[in-house]
Amino acid sequence: MTNVLSHDERLESERIRSRARYRRLLSRLPSIIGTLPMAAVAIGVFVIGISFTVVLSFTNTKLFPDYNLVGGMQYERLWSTARWVESVKHIWFYGFGLITISLVLGYLLAVAMDQRIRGEDAFRTIFLYPFALSAVITGLVWNLMLDPIWGLQAAVRSWGFADFTFAPLADGNTALLGMIVAAVWNGVGVTMAILLAGLRGVDDEIWKAAKIDGIPAWRTYLQIMLPMMRGAIATALILLTVGAVRTFDIVIAMTGGGPGIATQMPATYVIDSINARNVGHGMAAAVCMLIPILALILLQVAFRLRANRRSQAA
Repeated sequence: MTNVLSHDERLESERIRSRARYRRLLSRLPSIIGTLPMAAVAIGVFVIGISFTVVLSFTNTKLFPDYNLVGGMQYERLWSTARWVESVKHIWFYGFGLITISLVLGYLLAVAMDQRIRGEDAFRTIFLYPFALSAVITGLVWNLMLDPIWGLQAAVRSWGFADFTFAPLADGNTALLGMIVAAVWNGVGVTMAILLAGLRGVDDEIWKAAKIDGIPAWRTYLQIMLPMMRGAIATALILLTVGAVRTFDIVIAMTGGGPGIATQMPATYVIDSINARNVGHGMAAAVCMLIPILALILLQVAFRLRANRRSQAA
């Protein structure tokens, strides 16, 4: 009799769990339906689009798709082209400068905002405002400010300093620096917001413990808070890397890739190749642009899985 009752109880418990799962599924149904369009876009645009790009990079497509595979010919041609090699050097310099300055300046701004200053919302809006502008507008504004005829140089000379010279975009050795300044101005506010969210997500008990131990605030932010914000830093790093790799609009608006090819970027190389009816070659360049982003994302996923395994083991 006991075994029969025990069996009935197990069945009833299973029914209760099934009804609970069903209710949870019903409660999540609206959110699942809401994510379906985004999932369709992700599959249709990203997965299929990237796959199509990879396939075309192994063909000799000129204008219309040509699915006669030619192996790695396009990649061999790509890396033997001086203009592409120069654009890769430029993107490394530009990306390193943009990412480093944005992270450092963004963290300093986040620390300043974390002091609960008066008018925090207004300052946050001011810092985020440049990101609301398109890269084209940003490029045009900074192009005007750095222009030797209409910009800062002309203004300072009008004040009586006739020998003052400041035209970074006109010099191939400094044009990339001018672009880095413009790009940092455009995106540092978002980096600040991400890192500020990471700071605000740290338990207040850590601050109390640091104060009890007599640790200065600057050391707390640098040696305690910063290592605990790996998730926020990784998010900002990926966004900055993606933004740097796909840099196109700001180049066209500020320099057009010049002087000469001093500010030529991989994205402009891809567009120029497609416009020249050499689509297969351009797709090979696009795949090469995609590789560092995928590597960074996979590295982040690996670190998260490793952290999850450690937390489960603990």
